[in-house]
Amino acid sequence: MIKPLLAGAACAVLLAACNQERAPEPVDKAQDMASAPVGQITAATVGANTQAGYIPAAAVGDMYEIQSSAIALERSRNERLKALATMIRTDHTAATNLLASEVHEAAPATVLPTTLDQRRQGLIDNLRSAAAENFDRAWLDQQIAAHQEALTLHRGFADQDSPLAAHARSLIPKIEAHLREAEAIKASMPAA
Repeated sequence: MIKPLLAGAACAVLLAACNQERAPEPVDKAQDMASAPVGQITAATVGANTQAGYIPAAAVGDMYEIQSSAIALERSRNERLKALATMIRTDHTAATNLLASEVHEAAPATVLPTTLDQRRQGLIDNLRSAAAENFDRAWLDQQIAAHQEALTLHRGFADQDSPLAAHARSLIPKIEAHLREAEAIKASMPAA
């Protein structure tokens, strides 16, 4: 008698769980997915602690930052955001140039990537197609996530036994400054 009663109770619990109300689907799935965090876990899993993993991840991260900032300079009307985009573009261009020269010394056989990966290209496409009234928030959301990912990457490599570890360490303060400013700008915006 107890076994059928327990089985019935278990079925009732499972049915109740299945019937729970689901959260509504996002209105704009493409916007929601592209604005989702760029991926701190991604940076940690691409080999941030190896030179072979760090080099392409750092190069693609810089490419994304440069391209996304150029779009912000074209599309945003927020002067503080544009100042941040200018700083990001300048700092990541310098980081790209420095990485290229250091990779030539540290890993001469390594070829730096010249195109974005599919995920970051999707983020760029999202910025290009974002509605004007949503652009600043979408860009800031992407920048916050991208800079969190960059910190994970560079901190993960900063203590490695590689000539490029100094490069990683030198970028951390700039990335932290970009992240703080992006968060401050977003916090100063009216609620969506």
